[in-house]
Amino acid sequence: MNTLLRLVGRRLLVLPVMVVGVSFLVFVIMSFSPIDPAYSALGETASFEQIEAYREQHGLNDPWFVQFANYLWGMLHGHLGVYGQSNLSVADKVFEALPVTMQLTFLGLILAVAVAFPLGIIAAIYRDKAADQIIRVISVACIATPSFWLAILLVLLFLGTLPVSGATPFFTEDPSGWFLRMLLPALALAVPVIGQLTRVVRTSMVEELDRDYVRTALGAGIPKHIVIGRNVLRNALITPVTVLGLRIGYLMGGAVVIEIIFNLKGMGRVLIEGIQQNWVTVVQGATLVVAISFIIINIIVDLLYVLINPRIRAV
Repeated sequence: MNTLLRLVGRRLLVLPVMVVGVSFLVFVIMSFSPIDPAYSALGETASFEQIEAYREQHGLNDPWFVQFANYLWGMLHGHLGVYGQSNLSVADKVFEALPVTMQLTFLGLILAVAVAFPLGIIAAIYRDKAADQIIRVISVACIATPSFWLAILLVLLFLGTLPVSGATPFFTEDPSGWFLRMLLPALALAVPVIGQLTRVVRTSMVEELDRDYVRTALGAGIPKHIVIGRNVLRNALITPVTVLGLRIGYLMGGAVVIEIIFNLKGMGRVLIEGIQQNWVTVVQGATLVVAISFIIINIIVDLLYVLINPRIRAV
């Protein structure tokens, strides 16, 4: 417990620094955009005086470091800027779409874990046998399958059978409808992760199965399934969990493309709309929220290390 508390404390201390760093990077990159936020907000019919008044009102004429400080201050109060001629809130638009992306990401993650871990364990137990060879072929095929191509293929295959477009029901109101609506896009996201994670689980399991303590335990008469379940599997999970934490970023990034194909109103739709309408503040806010979400998720993955194996020291 002390190790877990120390790890939580250290990660929480680092979190603000990482958030400020990501915010700075996104802000600087977006500052190079040739699009004038005032022009995109007011439209082509706006006069020069109106554009200058808008820029002065929203601090766009201030030095960039003053603008960044104001942006950070707004973030602390849940404000990510405004967009459009009606000065709509970027935060409202982003946080309305974020749950859809997170639901898609974690459903894809659950599917990947549910398939990859059993396949990897089976391949390690029966290594160099027929089951192992078949699983290797499947994993390589999954790795080589692009998510966007698979998404289009799934739309063509299941059009009229499963919902591939339309509104997404709330999970609490219609769990089965929500699952059917999310199943195909989550599957398209999960397949490449299944391939990579299967190979990582297999490799990690094989390394543990070759260790001396496994041979000693088996030689002492302890059943193989007990040794694997209580010792080998727990020790072998460290590397797969590390890879899984990194792949969450891939899932979140891939979700942006998959949402467009399946017409889901998530962060992908927000980013595309922001780019098409030249809403710089929307693109900046959406990118920032996705990046911060990835940071927080990886901190949670770090905490899982200690829960999986308490012998790991907080670093």
